[in-house]
Amino acid sequence: MTELRYNPLLKDWTMVASNRQARPQMPADYCPFCPGSGKVPDHYDVFAYDNDFPALSPNPPAPDVMGTELYPVKPAYGKCEVILYSSDHHAALPKLSVPHIRKLIDIWESRFIALSQDKNHKYVLLFENRGAEVGVTMPHPHGQIYAYPYIPQKIRIELDASKEHHEHTGHCLICDISQEEIAFSERVVNETSHFIAYIPFFTDYPFGVMIASKQHRPAITDLTEEEKTDLALILKRVVAGMDALYLREFPYMMVVHQAPVNSESVDDYYHFHIEFYPPLRDEQKIKYLASSETGAWAPCNPTAVEDTSVMLREAIERAARSEETDRA
Repeated sequence: MTELRYNPLLKDWTMVASNRQARPQMPADYCPFCPGSGKVPDHYDVFAYDNDFPALSPNPPAPDVMGTELYPVKPAYGKCEVILYSSDHHAALPKLSVPHIRKLIDIWESRFIALSQDKNHKYVLLFENRGAEVGVTMPHPHGQIYAYPYIPQKIRIELDASKEHHEHTGHCLICDISQEEIAFSERVVNETSHFIAYIPFFTDYPFGVMIASKQHRPAITDLTEEEKTDLALILKRVVAGMDALYLREFPYMMVVHQAPVNSESVDDYYHFHIEFYPPLRDEQKIKYLASSETGAWAPCNPTAVEDTSVMLREAIERAARSEETDRA
């Protein structure tokens, strides 16, 4: 069963994908993403791979249930892809070179462009789930892309807030948020020529980093060649710092937010940025989303980000020094 079911309370769609129940827990002696599996090339750096258990499909079956006026249903049209970061099963973003991560940025962009060509796609989401704590069953380094036939609710809320801010101030909201963080400085964890990384004032995750381009760029396709290389650099630094926090692979959900596709232009007021949602609140403690957060969408951060930003900034610096020592 794969279909879209409308939620009239939230004015949003729920993807029903019972086929994903069949996703395997990867055995210790086999990985479909490793060369030699027969599913991927024998040699690759980065590679786009059609998801074997997609929630959205370019040829979806008809819905299994009959919709009503209150509960519309429609086919789960779209596309789900896996983006393999490396042929090395034990690689991860911090272990990859900046030129290698730049190849990842390039494949993000190329798949974004390709998926945008389908006029039925309205939003292309690039993301990564990392770690068993967020449900990862395939530990080979990879991310994913979903092309939705609608604009998901969280993005719609951001778009509405950004548009309203622009109408009242003439400014881009993310540009103003970044300037506020730069002016305060204490929540900034890293900075490059073209990008700024900070744990924003309002985040609900202890280490909920946001990475934003310094120049106003609505989508990945608007980044210059130099900016794309710089994005690879700051991604490497931030995730390396996360891993250095507790000397372990740091679990997270990483999501790229950018302009919708095949929709009215938002270029004046929406801004390319990356959001991290790491579930750890301490070395061995998980920040669970409990009743208030799930049932009322009332976020609660159990830490002060002015404290966690210092921890992460220092961890990024330690990771950078360690890499320099390893190269020496």
